[in-house]
Amino acid sequence: MAKQVPTSRLARGTKLGAVAAGSMVRTQRARLSMRGRSEAVRARMAEESILRSTEQLVTVLGTMKGVAMKLGQMMSVLDLDLVPPDHRERFQKRLAVLRNAAPSVSFESMRAVIEEDYGRPLDAVFAEFEPEAIAAASIGQVYLARLHDGRQVAVKVQYPGIDAAVRADLKNLTMFRRVLQSAMPWVTPAVLDELRLNMESELDYHVEAETQRDIAALYAGHPFIVVPRPVLEHSTQRVLVTEYLAGTAFEDVRAMPRAERDRVGEIIYRFYVGSLFTFNEFCGDPHPGNVLLAEDGRVGFLDFGLFNRMDPEHVRFEAICLCAAAEDRGADLRDLMVQRGVIDSTDEIGVEECLEYVLSASEWCLVDQELTITPELASGAFLLAVDPRSSEFTGMKQQNLPPEHLFSRRADFLTFGMLGQLEATANWHRIAREWLYGDEPVTELGRIHREWLDRRRPRKRGRRRTG
Repeated sequence: MAKQVPTSRLARGTKLGAVAAGSMVRTQRARLSMRGRSEAVRARMAEESILRSTEQLVTVLGTMKGVAMKLGQMMSVLDLDLVPPDHRERFQKRLAVLRNAAPSVSFESMRAVIEEDYGRPLDAVFAEFEPEAIAAASIGQVYLARLHDGRQVAVKVQYPGIDAAVRADLKNLTMFRRVLQSAMPWVTPAVLDELRLNMESELDYHVEAETQRDIAALYAGHPFIVVPRPVLEHSTQRVLVTEYLAGTAFEDVRAMPRAERDRVGEIIYRFYVGSLFTFNEFCGDPHPGNVLLAEDGRVGFLDFGLFNRMDPEHVRFEAICLCAAAEDRGADLRDLMVQRGVIDSTDEIGVEECLEYVLSASEWCLVDQELTITPELASGAFLLAVDPRSSEFTGMKQQNLPPEHLFSRRADFLTFGMLGQLEATANWHRIAREWLYGDEPVTELGRIHREWLDRRRPRKRGRRRTG
């Protein structure tokens, strides 16, 4: 029988504590045994110690699901510099397991969840139901099924007990930080607070179904973006039923010719980042497991458990700041951040540090030139902006970004990371000018997208926040 997800706070905290203890012991042993060794031997021993502790961390993150797995997914997207370069490929393969893990909970257990939520047998709802999961997420597994009316659907089912597991993770966030910071020093209190605010909301699939309904309607008829529609009448708190969308997984897209990777990259950028500035809303969970290339050439987007609708004034503030940085108006940028409360230590942070900090994180879309985004470029920008180990921008890193902007910046970094995984090339600034300055599109996709926008009827959207 498949092993169940550990759900008690003690059990899950013990797993993480064991990783921390093991890492400290290995580090101590490595240091003690290094005395008298050559530099090359010491370097090799330190490297092996890092590899052992990091691989154990990946293993624990993968088996725990919940919040721990969400952090692992962030690691995998950004290709962070956690291990020596010679081992990067092997480590990334281990991290990929966290994105598309093979099913680890038996079908019998998952079937029990479905039937308990429906209050009736599985075959009363579905004419066909494949017992082998086709994908795995941080809190559930996805199955292929067919409704009695003939529609083929994807069925996302929560792991049994995952609600207790996530809540245990949330209580253990302080321990998570101590354990994870050796490998991920960017796991700051702000990051953990953001996870705390948003993870529990992912446990209600019925809310996610309603959100996905809205997004599918928003992008209905789009020429290159598709969001599968949910089947609301068959969606419950722990079971989410949507249209099934066949396509090529992100990992396979990475092996495609450059032109196709560039095309998919631009579409990903337009959906995850452009949606914020166009519609005042965005998906907060960009990662490869949520994207596929449909058979008709459109790019499909999945999973809307973490989704935000922002106050238009907050969106406008972000756009104005990006424009100020793009135009090297450092004094204006700093004034904006002081007025907004982003900077409160005004004596410590000068104009130059403020401008350089924003450029370190966002210059890739603020410089008017063609740029190929690499994994190193994406992870380097992220770590430079948030990693306390780097001496740059220490003043800015001590500032508290308001929660509404923290979520959008996380989505921006993760989108940047996905583009790095594709090694996509574009003049990202020229694309961004469409929503930052209202410029006419300069790419073919941009022109097609603008035509679609012009055909749509404007519709009022509320400020409801989910996720």
